[in-house]
Amino acid sequence: MSQSLVNNGQLPVVSDSLERYIQQISAIPVLEPEEERGLARRLRDHGDLEAARRLVVSHLRFVVHIARSYQGYGLPMADLVQEGNIGLMKAVKRFDPEQNVRLVSFAVHWIRAEIHEFILRNWRVVKVATTKAQRKLFFRLRSWKKNLGWLTADETRRVADDLGVPEKTVTEMEGRMSGGDVAFDADAGDDDEAPRAPASFIAADEPDPARLLEHRDAERQRHEGLARSLAALDARSRDILRRRWLDEDNKATLQSLAEEYGVSAERIRQIEKAAMKKVRRALAA
Repeated sequence: MSQSLVNNGQLPVVSDSLERYIQQISAIPVLEPEEERGLARRLRDHGDLEAARRLVVSHLRFVVHIARSYQGYGLPMADLVQEGNIGLMKAVKRFDPEQNVRLVSFAVHWIRAEIHEFILRNWRVVKVATTKAQRKLFFRLRSWKKNLGWLTADETRRVADDLGVPEKTVTEMEGRMSGGDVAFDADAGDDDEAPRAPASFIAADEPDPARLLEHRDAERQRHEGLARSLAALDARSRDILRRRWLDEDNKATLQSLAEEYGVSAERIRQIEKAAMKKVRRALAA
């Protein structure tokens, strides 16, 4: 998909004038949620390349925003943007409009992954990471350095404290980052001290922000759906369900509710079963 779009000249191209490119993409309107889902369905169901193009171009400004956070690696900004655009195209191809998640949150992982891979292919390193403690240092160490010179003793101490590693580890990694070009296709292994491939340390320990957002959206939708379905029940059914299933600290028994409402425990069970059926039907809808 991405190659077809580029070959047809349908996407803005990151040329020598990066500012002109940014001006062009800034003028492209942002899609509304329903419009975005409609275009994604056209791409998914009919392979509509025009829909794919509109999804991509409306998010190019977001790629530039992410790429700017990687300027400290000394690589051309235009190249970072171009690699991020490739990640965006991959995300558009895999985007599922039925998940009720905006494309921008889904695409974060793909954009960053392409930029990370580009940096690792082009950065001058010697044995980038050989232990677990060193795997974090490559990307995060660069964010601490104010310039391309060596870190001061205070800066080295702050990096070590921030990452929870010895100062010696920071100094060793800085030396490797300042070295010449060498191959770094180390074999991964179960040994904690064994050399590791770049892929083993690119991933951050922190959860992926796109997945966090997706999880929060899903949780919010479930809570909102449950609240709506409970509101549609009569007061007695709602009270029985709440006290039987939603009160964590003091769940009511069938017998206690039967005595309170003056009916049999079997009647309470029937009301509970019917209410649960209505709630499941409402949530499914």
